[in-house]
Amino acid sequence: MTTPELPNGAPTWVDIGTTDIPGAVAFYTRLFGWTHLDFGPDAGGYGAFLKDGRRAAGIGPAADPERGTSWATYLATDDATATAAAAEAAGAKVIMAPMQVMDQGTMAILVDPTSAYVSIWQPGKHRGAEVTGEHGSFTWAELMTSDIAASKAFYASVFGVTTRDVAMGGNETYTLIEAGGQPVAGAMQIRPDWGPMPSQWSVYFAVDDCDATADLAISLGATENLRQDSPAGRFATLTDPQGGGFSIIKNDPNFSM
Repeated sequence: MTTPELPNGAPTWVDIGTTDIPGAVAFYTRLFGWTHLDFGPDAGGYGAFLKDGRRAAGIGPAADPERGTSWATYLATDDATATAAAAEAAGAKVIMAPMQVMDQGTMAILVDPTSAYVSIWQPGKHRGAEVTGEHGSFTWAELMTSDIAASKAFYASVFGVTTRDVAMGGNETYTLIEAGGQPVAGAMQIRPDWGPMPSQWSVYFAVDDCDATADLAISLGATENLRQDSPAGRFATLTDPQGGGFSIIKNDPNFSM
């Protein structure tokens, strides 16, 4: 087994499966200043987005026509086979069984008990994102779930993470998912007044200026769903021109949980 640099259950990589690779490349390279690295014909259309030469995220063709374009969150594991088996025993569906990706690592795709898609990654040569928290790089993952209690139990059982609830004011509660003693992701119960929403993992990219980046995304063909301030910083949720949802946030450096 290979021990990941991040503890089990921590988000280690994000990638987008898109219905239009050239269109997505044009959008994200202009939005975040990324460059695109195509891994060649043996990779089946998969490649990486680089920020200053460092791997920031992945991109490949959408594998499921029904889901269309979507961002995926990969949680670290030191044993993908054991984690997939534990997930299935805890009520998840294994959509793609553990598969070795050349010498890069081993991945699997799951649907958790609340129907949220989540991927797992046991690293080989590819250790995960090489840059995080900077403008145009991954900074946070968040699970919106139809059953927060079931989600807490599942991820604790399968990945060994712990959870901690934080009051957000009013009747709102935010759940921190912690691994290695540190917050690594968040989770929230989907409220009925939000309207129909499936359980899903969402990805956040750090930006230096939320408003300027959101405006740029819209000018490039994105749709804005929400823009507002939060205790963690000003954020916006967007849908890219191919239909993939993602968020951006100007992190407040003084915020702590």
